[in-house]
Amino acid sequence: MENKKTVWIINHYALTPEQGGLCRHYYFAKELEKRGYNVRIFTSSAIHNTEINMISDGEGLFKEVPYDGIKYTYIKSPQYKGNGISRIKNMLGFAFDIRKIWKEYSYEKPDVIYTSSPDIFTAWRAEAFAKKHKIPCVVEIRDLWPLSIVEYKNISPKNPVIIALFMLEKRIYKKADSLIFTMPGGKDYITDKKWQKSVSADKIFNVNNGIDIALQETQKTDYFYEDADLSDNGKFKVVYAGSIRTANSIGTLVEAAEYLKDYKDIVFYLYGKGSDKEYYEGYCAKRNIASVKFKGYVDKKYLASILERASLCILTYKNVKTWKYGGSQNKMFDYMNAGKPILTNIKMGHSVIEKYDCGVELDTDDSEKLAKAIYDIYSMPADKYLAVCKNAKEGAKDFDYKVLTDKLEEAINYAINAKEKN
Repeated sequence: MENKKTVWIINHYALTPEQGGLCRHYYFAKELEKRGYNVRIFTSSAIHNTEINMISDGEGLFKEVPYDGIKYTYIKSPQYKGNGISRIKNMLGFAFDIRKIWKEYSYEKPDVIYTSSPDIFTAWRAEAFAKKHKIPCVVEIRDLWPLSIVEYKNISPKNPVIIALFMLEKRIYKKADSLIFTMPGGKDYITDKKWQKSVSADKIFNVNNGIDIALQETQKTDYFYEDADLSDNGKFKVVYAGSIRTANSIGTLVEAAEYLKDYKDIVFYLYGKGSDKEYYEGYCAKRNIASVKFKGYVDKKYLASILERASLCILTYKNVKTWKYGGSQNKMFDYMNAGKPILTNIKMGHSVIEKYDCGVELDTDDSEKLAKAIYDIYSMPADKYLAVCKNAKEGAKDFDYKVLTDKLEEAINYAINAKEKN
């Protein structure tokens, strides 16, 4: 690249691989740097889902902590726990402190600002910051706020706060120089909202979440996870990786296991933590569901070796309207790259699973139907099972970060060209 472009990534939850699983922008930064870009990531000092704060009292507003050659700048943010007032204060504090970046880092003269949700407050303030300093702005939507709040929290869409958030969402989309949706149905969402006159389809891009295939191949051996249960080749191992909470329909999965508990060679291994883990452990103990084991949290670097020894990978979620626009769950691509069938209780629009014929989507919260689907895959003829595994592995190649960065560059260049035309 002749002109080395400077990209500022502003994301409230831009973690490093050592801090958790929300590493999308680390992988993009690594790939962009290889292509000649100069990248800096601005993120909150309060590390999501931990009690860690990268900036202690008295250390100032900013702290630079490079990771693996990537420039991470942490913005001092208040600690929070759960989803209450403390988290809202954290969101708003980070969003409004973005304006102070320029005084400290204007010498870098960014060519583009690439800001990412999930909450729209960061995108709103980062976009306003970009406009003030006449910098092209790419806005990325990883969660359809506030629709997801309406769906998951059962809040009325006529609630005044929700109405205000929808208005803010539309404003952000309208003013973005280019707009990325991680879910493939972003354009459909704009049409359904009747915003197409304000938000041009030309500036909308789909850049899914993804995987670093080369890294995962090395992790299988470099970070091999010792677990005797996984080494038992006489078992059909149903593996779930993720949060243990209501939104992930763990109850449906556990109840499905109960239907199958007489099949001693079908076992369920759940890797993760969450607010409902203790409850479901007690549920299984009371009902003598010995086939389910809660394995607890494991570092993401061990996941590739875990999934390689699975027989079937599970995606369970609450059935809500947001799935109409597709899914882009990180673990779905981890599952695919492991070369294992995927079973989910949700029907996604623009379905990746359907496109690559790498699993089964049910569109139901019925645990008995989920149990039947597990049994059907368990009893699948070997040649058909292996074909599904191959499809998953091949399909994963389309979601390698090298491929996804090509798409990200398109969105970046569109934003820069749009700004130049105006």
